[in-house]
Amino acid sequence: MDNSYRPERYNSHTSGMESDIRSVGWRSPSNIALIKYWGKRKGQIPGNPSISITLSKSFTETVMRYSPARPGKGRLKNFIFEGSQQKAFADRLRSYLKSVTALYPFLPDYDLSIESRNSFPHSSGIASSASAMAAVALCLTSMEQQLFGSPSVEDSFFIKASYAARLGSGSAARSVYPGYVLWGRYTRIPHSADEFAIPLNDLVHKDLREMKDSILIVDEKPKAVSSSQGHSLMHSSPWAPVRYLQAADHTRRMIRGLSSGDIEEFVRIVESEALTLHSLMMNSGQGYILMKPGTLEIIQKVRDFRNDTGIPVAFSLDAGPNVHLIYPGDFADIVRKFVEQELLGSCSRRQWIDDRAGRG
Repeated sequence: MDNSYRPERYNSHTSGMESDIRSVGWRSPSNIALIKYWGKRKGQIPGNPSISITLSKSFTETVMRYSPARPGKGRLKNFIFEGSQQKAFADRLRSYLKSVTALYPFLPDYDLSIESRNSFPHSSGIASSASAMAAVALCLTSMEQQLFGSPSVEDSFFIKASYAARLGSGSAARSVYPGYVLWGRYTRIPHSADEFAIPLNDLVHKDLREMKDSILIVDEKPKAVSSSQGHSLMHSSPWAPVRYLQAADHTRRMIRGLSSGDIEEFVRIVESEALTLHSLMMNSGQGYILMKPGTLEIIQKVRDFRNDTGIPVAFSLDAGPNVHLIYPGDFADIVRKFVEQELLGSCSRRQWIDDRAGRG
């Protein structure tokens, strides 16, 4: 792990009024995948390796309060999101907590209350499940550390949190770490695994370390298909074997490009991955078309801008219509002006988020 980075953890405390109530808290950012994770096997095992950049301004803050319950009778008492009870996500959390009891065997003996908030709006093209489940997994691992003093080693702490986060949301495994992150077994990177993510920052060329991500909100409506549904479509897709071979090749080329500072290769792969993801959705049985007219307008303008200026701006897409512009921070002022003058007309209510690679 690159020791120049440190995730943000809140100081735990014991309430003065109820001394048996303790709390832990984490701020965990979302991430944008450069090599897309799309398709999975049983146990949230990815069909292919993925590489992402962890963001900075787009994060979830979560505080978990816990107190002793009757042995075996502990439960999630409530989940509050931005001041309101959220039953649907609370039910998802209850299922998740049950699924990680083998990892955290003390959980059935404690009552939990969780409060959470996002720094970004819903349906903004940011993977909220990644930041949310990473924050919960980090809280659980901190809870274990408070109670039992382990994991005592920093690397072990984050590996366990990444492992647990994966079980809640695959991409959450990556949000535990800063900067560039690899999730999935890749034979050329020691210690890489399908069960947890690892940071890649130590091998990244200095010219590619300070990256920006301008997130353009084309459509605020919930996307037509959830990520879980999208992953399941790969089981019956005739293109899945070819896709997994492509992803493996892109992973190899991306790691080589990150190491050498090859920004042109970076742009080619990032954009190919984004378009491949949407091609897979369009070629699924249901034929999902997730792009909007504004998405295509932005893509064309970005390509024209790059050809005219030589500035290496890459577009990326998740499984929705909103566009991420990823580029080296040295060009931030020029790209920001381009966004404001040329691209916001294609955005819903001229909304965008000026983000960057973060500390985890």
